[in-house]
Amino acid sequence: MSLKLTQLASKPQLIEIILDTEAIQAKYGDSLSFFVMDRQPIDEFIKMATMGTENYGDMIKMVNGLVLDEHGNPAVQEGEALPNDVMMAVIGAVVERLGK
Repeated sequence: MSLKLTQLASKPQLIEIILDTEAIQAKYGDSLSFFVMDRQPIDEFIKMATMGTENYGDMIKMVNGLVLDEHGNPAVQEGEALPNDVMMAVIGAVVERLGK
């Protein structure tokens, strides 16, 4: 008996990602956390997977749209920016988590 695709389908859920590297903890005094949806539309997933370093600005915009607070609202508001070291860690964590 084979597994039905309907058994794999579900609504996206908020998942927490914790940035807890030594560098983050040393600089900010604690780990940092944010949330993303565990599933993304396939076109967004493919776009993220195929972006190269020449499209770094687009990658930042895309990741900012994925980074949420515990209520599912954008964690970075229009006109705001994360520190560069945090943004690099966030991009790495999002790509790693959503790539699985």
